[in-house]
Amino acid sequence: MNKNVKTAVLIVSSFVIGAILTFSIFKFTPIMDSMLKTTVLKESGKVIVEDGSLAEAVDKVYDAVVLIQSYQQDQVASTGTGFIYKTDNQHAYVMTNHHVIDEAEKVVLVLSDDEEATGKVLGSDEYLDLAVIQMDKKYAKTTAKIGDSEKMRLGDTVFTIGSPLGYSYRGSVTSGRLSGKDRMVSVSVGNSSSNDWVMRVLQTDAAINPGNSGGPLLNANAEVIGINSMKLVQEEIEGMGFAIPIEYAMSHIDSLEKGEKIEWPVLGINMIDVSSNSRYRNPYRIADGIEEGVIVVSLVKGSAAASSDLEEGDVIVAINGEKVSSSAYLRYELYKYKVGDEIEITYNRDGKERKTKVKLSKGE
Repeated sequence: MNKNVKTAVLIVSSFVIGAILTFSIFKFTPIMDSMLKTTVLKESGKVIVEDGSLAEAVDKVYDAVVLIQSYQQDQVASTGTGFIYKTDNQHAYVMTNHHVIDEAEKVVLVLSDDEEATGKVLGSDEYLDLAVIQMDKKYAKTTAKIGDSEKMRLGDTVFTIGSPLGYSYRGSVTSGRLSGKDRMVSVSVGNSSSNDWVMRVLQTDAAINPGNSGGPLLNANAEVIGINSMKLVQEEIEGMGFAIPIEYAMSHIDSLEKGEKIEWPVLGINMIDVSSNSRYRNPYRIADGIEEGVIVVSLVKGSAAASSDLEEGDVIVAINGEKVSSSAYLRYELYKYKVGDEIEITYNRDGKERKTKVKLSKGE
């Protein structure tokens, strides 16, 4: 055998041996599965299963998600989503958003198999944007498992099941990542066009459209970590959906189930934001350097504020040391407390910072 033939044989043999060794490494170690985790298909009987798919997680919770139809004058006025979070001997309980059922004269729940059940609203609150609906237990095939949003990390996989655009697209599944935690988002309450309230929410890039409101935001284990509540609607912004953390919702669930009105404490002032002052005909004279806060326009007679050192024209800048930049943030800080709690208000008068104690009273 001449020298050239020996060299060729050696090269071919080296490639063959290398290929065998490489195949063995990938075949008998998890490297291949790791590299192709989201694309490898495995055959299990007659079912083809995609590694990294959320299909199994979706199956666990799919039957717990319902389409909610709110009726006015015997017509469907609006739709949303909800999920069954518990059952007892007779009833199943569905959680959703307040704005989904607000002003509804009748509520109908459409199950995953298209069965329809009449729902009874037990309790709701516009500031929480939460509501609890009761239906006959016979309609509940499964319940959603409650998870823990605090354990979630940015970048974790999340998904949601809902009814974007109503009945035709009920049961739609979308997925994405947990994009943010502890986002502070200003929202309006009721028919108000202003930002009345601030919510601390989870952010996701999973598609959330009208009709998804009230549906569950779930982790990869099919555990509910949030309740979809709103979408940042601006033409130039996409992929920003928000959900109420499940812990916050569950902390109020007993009161909602009992139909108890949530008693939000009141300070007893009429107010405007410092940032809005210039738009009024008789603007208040605000000290230089004060660009944020809430101006006390008037004190409500007999209220907690009326019994304090606050006066008309004062600028509230903090509650118990937490910054208050607007009336929405004032309510957010105020609603951390209960009727009867005493809080410390920091305010500015004539350019000087002062403090006063206020015992919170009950709203009407």
